[in-house]
Amino acid sequence: MKKLLLLLLPALLLSAAPPAWAQAPAPAATAAPDPSRITLVIHGGAGTITRQNMTPEKEKAYTEALNQALQTGYAVLKRGGTSIEAVEATVRVMEDSPLFNAGKGAVFTHDGRNELDAAIMDGATLKAGSVAGVTTVRNPISAARAVMEKSEHVMLMGPGAEVFAKEKGLDIVEPSYFYTEARYQQLQKAIAAEKGAVTDQLNTPTKAAAPAAEPTKVKVKQKGGKPQGALEPPIFTEGRKYGTVGAVALDQYGNLAAATSTGGMTNKRYGRVGDAPIIGAGTYADNQSCAISCTGWGEFFIRATVARDIAARMEYGRAPLGTAAQATIDKVARLGGDGGLIGLDRQGNITMPFNSEGMYRGFIKANGQTQVLIYR
Repeated sequence: MKKLLLLLLPALLLSAAPPAWAQAPAPAATAAPDPSRITLVIHGGAGTITRQNMTPEKEKAYTEALNQALQTGYAVLKRGGTSIEAVEATVRVMEDSPLFNAGKGAVFTHDGRNELDAAIMDGATLKAGSVAGVTTVRNPISAARAVMEKSEHVMLMGPGAEVFAKEKGLDIVEPSYFYTEARYQQLQKAIAAEKGAVTDQLNTPTKAAAPAAEPTKVKVKQKGGKPQGALEPPIFTEGRKYGTVGAVALDQYGNLAAATSTGGMTNKRYGRVGDAPIIGAGTYADNQSCAISCTGWGEFFIRATVARDIAARMEYGRAPLGTAAQATIDKVARLGGDGGLIGLDRQGNITMPFNSEGMYRGFIKANGQTQVLIYR
């Protein structure tokens, strides 16, 4: 009997252990602090961004906003803060700026709402959090972090996410906080162009619809109810599909993190959600490979699982960060999509590829060296 028990013991112990798929991955060992390794990379959206459609005033405004975001995250890293703290602080700056399609500058849906998405991921533990379709959370990236750290979930959406954010003490605002006149005008132009295209198709069924001309006069409701006549030239140049902000960081402990936030697509319908809040599509971080934040035509980035695809190329194919990122952007292009991304590995290597005409982007290194770029 004793011999039988000894023979059965290994099997009994094995059966009592959780299956391999149920075991959480062990967090990567945190390296000894080394302030010389800290790096922060950001993006503010990709799209039709050229010198021809950018005035000096607009360029200055974008450059200053990007630099402010970089300096905010850099200050966190310099004082010994973590990569998670840095990417959240950095993205909050861009969410609070009306220049970017996130937070205060979010675009409008077809129904005239601002629906916000965000995600954050910790490369040391593979923990992640995201929110989608929120309308009252001032800083969705902070709500995403709260989901990651203060719940058992990864993604919350809509009213439920808003209730959770309020319970966790986050800043809740009226939906009107996100209103900006230029973004509302952008919606009116999109709706008018859409109606024009439909009319063309109905009137000329045997011909391809001609591009709809921009309206010369559209009635637009201002916040105070005062109508606006002629459309002003929009300050935004990222186009209809591309506005997103994001940050990736490497802290002095050798840990990576990624964060992405967006207002989605102008004139979107039916509660559409893009790639930004989807872990592995628009946002991903793993100390064993890289941290990635994407901006582009979300449907294609979802189909190509862009952020995770780059990490997988590095992890399984041993590809360098830049090679992996470019190969994945090329895959998006073959599918018919465009946009860009920022990436960072644990050695501090940076990549910022895109296949659109431009991308708001920049980085700062441990020595304070900063670069902000807009055009190709």
